[in-house]
Amino acid sequence: MRYPEEIIEEVRMKNDIVDVVSGYVRLQKKGSSHFGLCPFHNEKSPSFSVSGSKQMFYCFGCGAGGNVFTFVMNYENYTFGEAVKLLADRAGVNLPELEYSEEMKQKENYRARLLEVNKEAAKYFYYQLRAPQGEGGLRYLEGRGLSGETIKKFGLGYSNKTSSDLTKYLKQKGYEDKLLQDAGLASFDERYGMHDKFWNRVMYPIQDINHRVIGFGGRVMGDGTPKYLNSQETQIFDKSRNLYGLNFARTARAGNIILCEGYMDVIALHQAGFTQAVASLGTAFTAGQANLLRRYTENVLLAYDSDGAGVNAALRAIGILKEVDLTGKVIDMSPYKDPDEFIKNLGKEAFQERIDGAENSFLFEIRILEREYDVKDPEEKTKFHKEIARRLCGFTVEVERENYLEAIAEKYNIGFEHLRRLVNTYASQTGLAKPIERPKSGVKQKNTPEENAKRMQRLLLTWLTDEPSLYLKIQKYISPQDFTEDLYRQVAEKLFAGMQGGSYNPADIISMFEDEEQQREVASLFNAKLEAVSTKKEREKAFHDILVAVKKNSLEYASQNLGSDIQAITRVVEGKRALQELEKTHISVD
Repeated sequence: MRYPEEIIEEVRMKNDIVDVVSGYVRLQKKGSSHFGLCPFHNEKSPSFSVSGSKQMFYCFGCGAGGNVFTFVMNYENYTFGEAVKLLADRAGVNLPELEYSEEMKQKENYRARLLEVNKEAAKYFYYQLRAPQGEGGLRYLEGRGLSGETIKKFGLGYSNKTSSDLTKYLKQKGYEDKLLQDAGLASFDERYGMHDKFWNRVMYPIQDINHRVIGFGGRVMGDGTPKYLNSQETQIFDKSRNLYGLNFARTARAGNIILCEGYMDVIALHQAGFTQAVASLGTAFTAGQANLLRRYTENVLLAYDSDGAGVNAALRAIGILKEVDLTGKVIDMSPYKDPDEFIKNLGKEAFQERIDGAENSFLFEIRILEREYDVKDPEEKTKFHKEIARRLCGFTVEVERENYLEAIAEKYNIGFEHLRRLVNTYASQTGLAKPIERPKSGVKQKNTPEENAKRMQRLLLTWLTDEPSLYLKIQKYISPQDFTEDLYRQVAEKLFAGMQGGSYNPADIISMFEDEEQQREVASLFNAKLEAVSTKKEREKAFHDILVAVKKNSLEYASQNLGSDIQAITRVVEGKRALQELEKTHISVD
């Protein structure tokens, strides 16, 4: 479902992009635009531009771009609808109720009730921790070195020793038994009836990326079992697709995310200033969680326990990170077991040093692999080298494989050429590595005609949005049909119609698209890099060359896809006439 276009445009117009972005990024005005450090990738020199006139942002470093909706979607990881709601609230715009089917309404209402009862339970646990009955839980948390501020930030609480007080409290609030069971807060059996799932435990509310409580983890006080108890999966809680602490970590902008094993590791790291820490939720790290991380970073640092189980978990996580094209490194926790112990004993400065020196994941795998062989025995050593070769076959990009060959050969004192031959032999015998494709010559390939054509179309759209008065001078020669990419054509149709009527805004055009990737691409159409020219004559020639290139490509494309349609043939003939006239026409850029 989507809000009406006029409502979306009203919300956009009432949220000046410079004002909104300034709430997240420090901006400095330079010329007609504002610049700052991009919040979507690490950089030292500002390449992040916000244009008040276009009501757009664009990063010339990473290519992120769009309008005010896109910015909120990217920064807050919101859907388009969620971004519209946030900005509508900010501007005081009342949104109409979206119409859903009766089934959809019931489903959404029940999800809302699950979130509501979880929030109420979190408030109850939070209160109990600060009441006399929660003294033991509070002592435990303070004994673990947590400050009052940290306990409050994570909403930590306590479930009482009695086994039904939460159930009674929530039922008094009007929540029915089925809802409590579906939320994973209560259970039923014939002996005890309805009773709490969590009791005598320090409680860790689990929040989604929008800070909504979706489940709980509980650490037992004393020697009870299990030591940690987590909520069951529900309609709002999927353990494999959520991460503890991600609601805070996603806005840390540290250039990486630290992946831990436990709640206390995450909390200890956040308290020490490493607010990019997250943890899986009582289960092994999953591909779903890896894909979730990929929304926020390309670099994941593993801060797993230093014992055998932690090492095995790290090896497994490395493989999952590779599958989704994330770079993984391993933080050395020794001589301590986990980040919590490390921070307590050596402090945050020492942990930062370990982050800076985090070990490449492949080198970590080989180091752990070495433990399986007695390298003093020649036969065992040979087996070790063959296994290294087998793993190096996984790199199909020549330069990457060569770099790892060099690093491994140096670290393990293996002859570089010897190891390379071993890798090549193993690859050819087993077919594990794809043959490396080498260029037929040392000459760098030029852009394809298709890419050059697209570039000219982007340049024309950027030039026209920068100088809209030029459109009236060229409208007889160029139409939206001259843009051969479907997305470009849609943008040109909207842009040219607005220019024809004397009113247009690139930010409004971006709102036509809900998909973030499409919004990014549309933003790039209005921010193509125009070549710097100093004189009016040079500018006019550059503009004319772009126009002619776009028109020529349009005719070539139309001729190749002509068919027998008489109207298409007529358009090609008319297009040729327009091109001939355009080639002879001088267009002033005043």
